[in-house]
Amino acid sequence: MSLGRYALLVLALVGGTLLAAWPLLERGLEPRGRWAAVLGGGLAALNALAAYFLVVWSQSRPPRVFLGAVLGGMLGRMAFLLTAVGVAIVFVELPRLPLTVSLLAYFVPLLALELAILHRQTTREAR
Repeated sequence: MSLGRYALLVLALVGGTLLAAWPLLERGLEPRGRWAAVLGGGLAALNALAAYFLVVWSQSRPPRVFLGAVLGGMLGRMAFLLTAVGVAIVFVELPRLPLTVSLLAYFVPLLALELAILHRQTTREAR
């Protein structure tokens, strides 16, 4: 799957579920909590897109470059997420729980989606 199609899929999934859940978020959370949930979903989407980009970019490169991109990218993305969450909580003072729940609720399914797509692509290429 191309990066563009994957980006559309991820953005549609995150945007669509946030849009569908918005009435519940309006009833259950104050405005800052709603935006914390949106930020969590957005950060998870950015993380998923960066991970997929690094894998797709490095697939045709030598193993050393592939591992460097994937592992170095993982460290970079972890540092980015930690910094973004820290800034959102400490400086912007967004509520912790909606931000964390949203980030994790999107992170796990997006990781599973990425792995499923990459597995399907690599098994097709191996045949």
